[in-house]
Amino acid sequence: MSPVLAGVLQLLALIAALALAYRPLGDHMARVYSSDKHYKPEKWIYKAIGANPSAEMRWPAYLRAVLAFSAVSVLFLYGLQRAQGILPGSLGFVAIDPDQAFNTAASFVSNTNWQSYYGEQAMGHVVQTGGLAVQNFVSAAVGMAVAVALVRGFARSRTGELGNFWADLVRGVFRILLPISVIGAIVLVACGAIQNFAGIHEVGQFMGGSQQWNGGAVASQEVIKELGTNGGGYFNANSSHPFENPNPFSNLFEIFLILLIPFSLTRTFGRMVGNLRQGYAILATMATIWLGFVALMMWTEFAGNGPAFDIAGGAMEGKETRFGIAASSIFSVSTTLTSTGAVNSFHSSYTGLGGGIQLLGMQLGEIAPGGVGSGLYGMLIMAIIAVFIAGLMVGRTPEYLGKKIGTREIKFAACYILITPALVLGFTAAAMALDTPANSMTNSGAHGFSEILYAYTSGANNNGSAFAGLNADTQWFNSTIGIAMLLGRFLPMVFVLALAGSLAEQKPVPETAGTLRTDKPLYTGLLVGTILIVTGLTYFPALALGPLAEGLAS
Repeated sequence: MSPVLAGVLQLLALIAALALAYRPLGDHMARVYSSDKHYKPEKWIYKAIGANPSAEMRWPAYLRAVLAFSAVSVLFLYGLQRAQGILPGSLGFVAIDPDQAFNTAASFVSNTNWQSYYGEQAMGHVVQTGGLAVQNFVSAAVGMAVAVALVRGFARSRTGELGNFWADLVRGVFRILLPISVIGAIVLVACGAIQNFAGIHEVGQFMGGSQQWNGGAVASQEVIKELGTNGGGYFNANSSHPFENPNPFSNLFEIFLILLIPFSLTRTFGRMVGNLRQGYAILATMATIWLGFVALMMWTEFAGNGPAFDIAGGAMEGKETRFGIAASSIFSVSTTLTSTGAVNSFHSSYTGLGGGIQLLGMQLGEIAPGGVGSGLYGMLIMAIIAVFIAGLMVGRTPEYLGKKIGTREIKFAACYILITPALVLGFTAAAMALDTPANSMTNSGAHGFSEILYAYTSGANNNGSAFAGLNADTQWFNSTIGIAMLLGRFLPMVFVLALAGSLAEQKPVPETAGTLRTDKPLYTGLLVGTILIVTGLTYFPALALGPLAEGLAS
């Protein structure tokens, strides 16, 4: 069987598995976020934190709850890392330096999971399991809660109430993420992923010396790392490490976990707004972009020229032989089109155009299908922009799901789409203009520029994957990428929730003959075009200096 055919068959199997899970999971999540029932363990949590889960919140209160919870999470995780040297199960590792502890705390709380450290050489069991893994759950649940609040903004009318953040947070963890993670961890253990609390031990003799590895609760952290579109690996090699991702089946299963909730949330959206066809339109947009990027990536990585490419059957540099080019390409696209950040191959070793595809996937805003929650609300923002553009072309006040898109709504949407590019391009320009950050580049020229552009694109878009080749463990990068991650996560949420509150206050607008049908293929095509054009106009000059220049020169 040819490698290309094997890749196509893996892609078809992945699509079939996602299709089977789409309806039951999407409907289950809609029931979870629409239920009035509180289970007893959930009531204990509400009582412990002093929250009233039945009290509805307007958007400012919902936002304050999101920011307060996230701020406490940053402080807790920062303190845990700084105290590591005196904690049990630290494996002898010392406290994390202040700048790196800040960067890691900001990274995991913002669902970015950018890592400028070697996990197996820096973090003990308590920090890994009690700190990082916990944030993998709750940061994902925060994103889902904000997405559901926006959906309620479309579904409700003549009220500014968007639900209760604490109820949405707890339900997202205990009714959605935790049950799937338990099953997924069992699958990964069966595949060969490790799950223990072993200490550091020697595994053999290599070139006259010994190699040491420490164990850990890897399978349980790996599953929520993928399911919650987090991405932080237990080991520095991330999902290319055999302890995290042992074989081709586990690799395909991890890609399935990455895409499962983001795609299924479109069904939840359709169910909650009372129009499943609207959910299918958003799903079709996400799927079109994802499949297009997968096809482009496989083409660029299989179509390389030169003796090394011919012998290997493509661009095999930096890819695991147990996965091959096709599976690595699918994994790479799936992580950069979501806010996952997990990698099973060395992104810096992809072809110039392949690296450009990875960058562009993040620069789209990671909305195809995007992160858990963040992908859906990002796509709905772009849907509003597309409706607005259509309204301008026909001279009609734009409407979406029975809500008028007026000046206030379009300002919120415009602010949302401007934040991340400002962070990415601003920090990249500063890093290239200063001597100290530029000295961290392993490569010069177009590839070196791509390293820095990728780092800030990954951080501000809350992806977390690394292009590698860049020494990011410096005070400059730890601090600036940490700031970019926090601003890139929480500033957009301000405008999402403000938009949700504005929509919820409106009364429904009756559909007329002039209303744009947003559940038709024509609108799906308009939405895809809007996403690509807006992103292209924003980032094309930067991409031309980096991956495009490198790709055309090779």
